Amino acid sequence: EEEEEEEGWHRLYPGHIPTSSLQKALLAAGSAAMALYDPYRHDMVAVLGETTGCLALPNLRDKMKNHPEGYCILQERPHIRLSTLDMARLQGLPDGSLGREYVRFLEDNKVSPDTRMLPKFVDDEELAYVILRYREVHDLMHTLLGMPTNMLGEVVVKWFEAIQTGLPMCVLGAAFGPIRLSTRKLQVLATELVPWAIRSGLNASCVLNVYYEQRWEQPVESLREELGIFPPP
Repeated sequence: EEEEEEEGWHRLYPGHIPTSSLQKALLAAGSAAMALYDPYRHDMVAVLGETTGCLALPNLRDKMKNHPEGYCILQERPHIRLSTLDMARLQGLPDGSLGREYVRFLEDNKVSPDTRMLPKFVDDEELAYVILRYREVHDLMHTLLGMPTNMLGEVVVKWFEAIQTGLPMCVLGAAFGPIRLSTRKLQVLATELVPWAIRSGLNASCVLNVYYEQRWEQPVESLREELGIFPPP
């Protein structure tokens, strides 16, 4: 029993499900298969991210710890949900501002920040917050990159996130997401969108080090420039 306790076989945060390395591997394989079969199974994509993020997540946390804004986020643990957003204020912001464009993105694509899954399989409370934060800012990545939530848009955002985070599930989504696209879309993806997403991902500073909640009034273009994201093609 002591050994089990040492292995961290107790719940570290609400909803945490302790798993062994073998269980994680099985969950990763199963969720990868399901996510490839149906890329819109966000729950499977989420499980894949948690069970394979053991190297990327500590790296992301360290990037946040060594950055003043990122460190502040880790200390204060903000959440982006309908309960924490002042939607009326965001809707009233000028066109082109991050807050206004984010709400427009949510409305146009009929998505809600509340659909993000809470982590279950990450065996470290702080890293669990890091992956949740990554999920909660995913729609802001769409906003910053000017990409819709269709398959093409998702693949482009995944390429950007794969370069930025090193999370295996992003790499997998970036690599296999395009298999369902038409030839014409694949051509646009290969010649324009993916090269731009990769260049932007490599050039941009870490997107988790932006306290988005404090920057709703900032124009999207100025935030893009600040981060080092090239203008969308």
